[in-house]
Amino acid sequence: MRTITIAARKGGVGKTTLATHLSVIAAGPGKPVLLFDTDPQRSLKWWWDLRQGDTPAMVECEARELAKILPAAEAEGVAYSIIDTPPHAENSIADAMRVADLVIVPTRPGPFDLAAVAATLDLSRRVGTVLLAIINHASPRTGASEPAIVAEARETLTRMGATVARSVVSQRVAMSHAVIGGQTVNEFEPNGRAAEEMLALWHEVQETMKGQGL
Repeated sequence: MRTITIAARKGGVGKTTLATHLSVIAAGPGKPVLLFDTDPQRSLKWWWDLRQGDTPAMVECEARELAKILPAAEAEGVAYSIIDTPPHAENSIADAMRVADLVIVPTRPGPFDLAAVAATLDLSRRVGTVLLAIINHASPRTGASEPAIVAEARETLTRMGATVARSVVSQRVAMSHAVIGGQTVNEFEPNGRAAEEMLALWHEVQETMKGQGL
């Protein structure tokens, strides 16, 4: 089993949206996925309640319970556990980081969002986890080059010492339509650009874990 924690000390950067999408993409025949909602706001559970069917499976718990629950999930054949975390509770975020094979840190490309990443990076270093930063809610690419704000965000994150994903998740209307219907963009508009970006991100997540020998 591989465990992915999605964490950021700042709210509104897209943690839950990434958790929903990666969990659905990761699931497949013989690859059950378990979502963990450790955020008291329970946004992930809200989305899960809207879904048709029971894939991926869902657990609501406190982050401190993860260390006991995850071994049981692995014993039951779960392939991926994906953990959504609250934005401001340092102890809870640290508990969720400790059990992770990979920590994904999403950030918007704005200056205040990027400034807040430093606290998450510092916590990750103290815990000792592998981290991948994701530029999320970005302006869509319109040409061969990235939008200037995305390129600047990438440079800023790199200077902070973060490993930054090549993949960028753009802000697209299809994302909102999908989530409000309990879906992902890969289900709502499978041939769209948003679905393409999410698939590229998942492939890079897998590549990062393989690079760590996972």
